[in-house]
Amino acid sequence: MLAICSESLRGYGINRIFDFVKKAGFDGLDLTIDPKNFDSQDESYLKELVEKYQVPVLSISTPVTGSAKKIESAIEMAKVLGTKVIIIQPPRIFDFKYANWLKNEIPKLRQKENISIALENAPSETFLGIIPEHSMNNMMDLKKFKHVCLDTTRIATRKEDLIRVYKALKPYLVHVHLSNVKNGISYNLPQAGILPIESFLTKLKQDGFPGTISIKINSKFLSVGDDAKLLKELKGLKEFYDTYFTNIKTVKSDS
Repeated sequence: MLAICSESLRGYGINRIFDFVKKAGFDGLDLTIDPKNFDSQDESYLKELVEKYQVPVLSISTPVTGSAKKIESAIEMAKVLGTKVIIIQPPRIFDFKYANWLKNEIPKLRQKENISIALENAPSETFLGIIPEHSMNNMMDLKKFKHVCLDTTRIATRKEDLIRVYKALKPYLVHVHLSNVKNGISYNLPQAGILPIESFLTKLKQDGFPGTISIKINSKFLSVGDDAKLLKELKGLKEFYDTYFTNIKTVKSDS
């Protein structure tokens, strides 16, 4: 399924974002909870929009600065909206209490609420060029967490091989944030940049990836503010996705 991350359309209200998702032919919305945008936190209003536009919220991303309370609040929102995937960010390097809570309590919450809570791969930022800003930031940590969201731009900025990382995390992958890096600029259009996004999408289809692929890019690459150009850009992204994912034929194994 194809979604657009609401963060990619920053500047528009949630109502208009749902409208763009519907008009562009996407399967649903990947909602980022924004502490500065009250509409993104109002589950009753969001449910009205889901019903009005017949556009589901396929995933919910918690704020960058996480906490147990924020995750529990996102779970309650997901129950109201019928969302089955929540994306969380790795904790700050010295937030030991929160990191331990994630490791110990998330498996219980998954089982209790019948929901996928996925950890996103960490960005490349460091202190003094040597100390990573986040804990739970490597391949082993992602595997131990069991449910993973893969951000393709973060793969590029960490100078990792996208296909190799995907193969290692494939059994745990539930969600993808899709973008590219071009001329050193992160969160660029998927079809423009250094990452082999076409091959990646085709591989996902061939492997029967069941989760959501969400376009998460910097809003400046979508002509935000010019509605006609924005809609054209979104439809172009849908065509790109269809070319390298939807329309790829798979061959069933005889085994």
